[in-house]
Amino acid sequence: MLKDPFQRLGLDREVLSVSQLNGRARLLLEDVFAQVWVEGEISNLAKPASGHIYFTLKDSQAQVRCALFRQNASRVRQALRDGLAVKVRGKVSLFEGRGDYQLILDSVEPAGDGALRLAFEALKEKLGAEGLFSSERKIALPAHPRRIGIISSPTGAVIRDIISVFRRRAPQVELTLIPTAVQGREASAQIVRALQLADSQGFDALILARGGGSLEDLWCFNEEAVARAVAACQTPIISAVGHETDVSICDFVADVRAPTPSAAAELLAPDNGDLLQRIDSLRRRLQLHMRNHLARAHLRLDGSTRRLRHPGERLRQQAQRLDDLDMRLRRALQLQMQGQQQKLARVDAHLATQHPGRQLTLLEQRLRNLAERLPRAMHSQLALRRQAFSAAVHGLQLISPLATLGRGYSILLDQRGQAIRSAAQTQPGQKLRARLAEGELQVRVEDNYLTPTTGSLLD
Repeated sequence: MLKDPFQRLGLDREVLSVSQLNGRARLLLEDVFAQVWVEGEISNLAKPASGHIYFTLKDSQAQVRCALFRQNASRVRQALRDGLAVKVRGKVSLFEGRGDYQLILDSVEPAGDGALRLAFEALKEKLGAEGLFSSERKIALPAHPRRIGIISSPTGAVIRDIISVFRRRAPQVELTLIPTAVQGREASAQIVRALQLADSQGFDALILARGGGSLEDLWCFNEEAVARAVAACQTPIISAVGHETDVSICDFVADVRAPTPSAAAELLAPDNGDLLQRIDSLRRRLQLHMRNHLARAHLRLDGSTRRLRHPGERLRQQAQRLDDLDMRLRRALQLQMQGQQQKLARVDAHLATQHPGRQLTLLEQRLRNLAERLPRAMHSQLALRRQAFSAAVHGLQLISPLATLGRGYSILLDQRGQAIRSAAQTQPGQKLRARLAEGELQVRVEDNYLTPTTGSLLD
């Protein structure tokens, strides 16, 4: 092998074999491009059983083959797939067996939109696993909203388009703009605050809107904080972020996803003209269906008529049956009318019994009766009470101490007014009051005979 693969060929026209040429070319490439970073899009991805990974890295104008051997492939964390934008690091080499120019890689990283796509898919999978995308969480949009909050930038065509749709289709709806940035570093925090504010204002529905843009421009609507703020809204919310082909995490979390801001406005502002057109279309379909049904009925009738041997008799039978049905119908209508009249009479009678005037008359009569009965009841009660009182007075008189005094007895009272019931309650010389039937007496105890007296036997 040559020590210097870059030395010029000999002047004597050195002839190289194909293997020598490819070997020198490989050494030249690996020495000059020992480590380079290249950005592009993956295509023709192949993963054989050996564990190595082969793909083509391309941009809009060129492509290069890449080989990622197993020991380095195991360190790549993200899933590689066709269409993924990546940044790769490795050395430029040449596969000598086929003379193919290629990159031998030792690192693969997502690049630009590819990194955002991976973050998008990761957050989508996370929130989906938590159930934030489930249909059970979705709130139905109101059929006839009166107040709608619009969370968007106060400048730009989006808010003008939404206002234009409502003016044209539903000018009676009240629109309120909750301004927020929809792009840039501060957009996510502002959108979260705007969602929380709008959800507390009692709107019938909310529209989260932004015009189209690149994935980087729309990235604030793929932030986890914004997605969770949308999911926390108790007010029905429509996500109208970007153009029809743009998809954001907010689209999955919101109750309804609209392809454009104007479409979101149309969802909340149904056009009366569309309804009339639908009714007219249904009317035409009904008329067509009735004509077809009548035409088929006429065809069946014509066929039946042709098969009849005696059409006149058949017609007479049908006329008789028609007359019978007519009479039955008239009788049924008459019976139904009589029943309704009877029901009406019962209702009138019931209404008459419930009439306020009648109720007032009955109440006045009852009031008069009660007014007449009240004096009699009072006199009767007074008489009964007088009799009971007289009996009680008579009973009290029978057991009254005054009655006892009237029979000649008296009551002795001490100075405190306490009745004297035994001689032990007195002392010789004590003054007492004697209560008589009429008046009182002042008396003095000479002897209560409780202390034995001794005297001389000679006395």
